[in-house]
Amino acid sequence: MQQAKVWLKIDVSKQNLQETNMLNIPCVIFAGGKSSRMGEDKTLLPFGSFTTLTEFQHSRLSKIFTNVYISCKDKDKFSFTANYIEDKVLENSFAPTIAFISIFEHLQCDMFFALSVDTPFISEEIILKLLEADSNIVDATVAKTEDGIQPLCGIYHLSLLPSFKKMLKEDNHKLNYLLKNSQTTYVTFTNDDSFLNLNHPHEYEKALQLITS
Repeated sequence: MQQAKVWLKIDVSKQNLQETNMLNIPCVIFAGGKSSRMGEDKTLLPFGSFTTLTEFQHSRLSKIFTNVYISCKDKDKFSFTANYIEDKVLENSFAPTIAFISIFEHLQCDMFFALSVDTPFISEEIILKLLEADSNIVDATVAKTEDGIQPLCGIYHLSLLPSFKKMLKEDNHKLNYLLKNSQTTYVTFTNDDSFLNLNHPHEYEKALQLITS
């Protein structure tokens, strides 16, 4: 008889945050592969005093969250020690939905905080505002700026797992579509450098200037 999975409940109450000074909701850094707009694998770009952008993100977020994970396709490309969650291997498929399914099934918890590797200036204040706005009656709580929804800066609940599996089956991988058709809370932030996304070389150069200023 197959053993039933036990999904862990995460306590993110304000009292818990104050007592520990660390957030015990799992944080998952989404570290995909090569970027066509950047022209290379941005997860491996040097950043600040760190060998890679991924290691920079892991180091700073480990000071905020008790448990930090890195979602990737192949952990062997990274040279530092961390908790990695590799995507399920599916032939000819590189969809982000695979990462979400793999994360939920690996962590077996009821929610996690998702952050893209290429947003290095998302602050603890932003993260706390998202957590304070979240509740157990929604499927997700994500950031929103003047540029639109920021799907990889927010909290995703286990209730979305069936939707992710359905999307994968139907070859539909648009996170914005999923969020708009789910119970989603949007938290609006000003469109400043906190949400600088390193998609292009000039954005990477700007980020290097900001990190050293």
